[in-house]
Amino acid sequence: MNAPESAPLSGYEAQANFVCELASRLHAYGTTAQRLEGAVEGVAHRLGLDCEVWSNPTGIILSFADPVRGQHNGITRVLRLAPGEQNLGRLAATDHIAEEVLAGRQDPAEGLVALKSLDLPPSRREKANTALSFGLSGAAVAALLGAGWPDIATAGTIGIVIGVMSVLAADRPRLGEALEALVALVATLAAAAVASFIVPLSLQTVIVASLIVLMPGLMLTNAINELASQQLVSGTARFAGAVVILMKLTFGTVAAMQIVALLGWSPQEAKVLPLSLYSELAALVVAAFAFAILFQAARRDYLLVMVAVVFGYGVTRGMGALIELSSVGFAGGTFFGGLAIAAASNAYGRWANRPGALIRVPGIILLVPGSVGFRTLNSVMEGDMNLGLNTALVLLSALIALVAGLLFGNLLVPSRRNI
Repeated sequence: MNAPESAPLSGYEAQANFVCELASRLHAYGTTAQRLEGAVEGVAHRLGLDCEVWSNPTGIILSFADPVRGQHNGITRVLRLAPGEQNLGRLAATDHIAEEVLAGRQDPAEGLVALKSLDLPPSRREKANTALSFGLSGAAVAALLGAGWPDIATAGTIGIVIGVMSVLAADRPRLGEALEALVALVATLAAAAVASFIVPLSLQTVIVASLIVLMPGLMLTNAINELASQQLVSGTARFAGAVVILMKLTFGTVAAMQIVALLGWSPQEAKVLPLSLYSELAALVVAAFAFAILFQAARRDYLLVMVAVVFGYGVTRGMGALIELSSVGFAGGTFFGGLAIAAASNAYGRWANRPGALIRVPGIILLVPGSVGFRTLNSVMEGDMNLGLNTALVLLSALIALVAGLLFGNLLVPSRRNI
């Protein structure tokens, strides 16, 4: 006896399924709570749905009112999701599919199939590029921090090792749970070994640069942004997650330095020298290319992402040089950098009818204060409370300035559909 065929979905159910899948995609690709909720509610409204959505870093709840029987007889979906990661390529593809559905060129059922077709496992080439981009970003950030060639080479090599470990951790949950502590341990031991037996290094700079990709500066910024937008649950949860990552990185580094002391190694410190303008520009271009890979942008958007990185960094450095900082250390350059990036990303989104995140996310990546948070906890765990307090104040100042800049930029140029 043949199994009965399932009944086709009604238009209401098909639309609800599409909106649920859209919400889960936006979450998976790193969209913050207030932007996700605004985007999903906007799409649902244009489809004629009465939808309420609640998002947090590990899940989404969506409630759809039945168009016939009313709000209390509709569909409610509870989605348990892993914290999202930035994937600009798939975010742009998701946005394009939503545009096709809203324009009537695809029906919601076809849009749902198109969204699910985005689930392709990374190829070996993509994994290799990701690992390589860890090394490129580590070397470039070391150069931007004023390190010498031995520091740059060491940070780049350690960055590739960390990249390989991160790629392996994607399919190994146990390794993933301890990844930050383990890579910090490996990076610190490797840098200390080089500084003890091969060539003097600026040890702290090399460690920070090699770990820069895993530092949760963007997560901290998004958390404060959510709190400022009254997304209290999501912002608090995201902030707690960022602090835990910083704690794991700090523990790995401190534990490694204890091992170095037990082994009797004596790392030799090298001086940090200021970069020439041409060296800084070269390092900035390399960093921009590495972040285009790390954020998994589509190849056609590589140049756009790189320009955004350079633009954000340039505005911040330029305005920081022009503005006289106050006695409390207000990061004026960071404020204007965030404002310029937010306004430019929203203007691009409205002009090109594409996600402003293609400019906003890479544009602020060199502005976020992840390394400052790491140094804060590192100083506290080493017992230097005064230095820890000073760096904590610098971290707070940078976060406030960046988030304020983003908020004023959004006020200056309204965003297009929140993404």
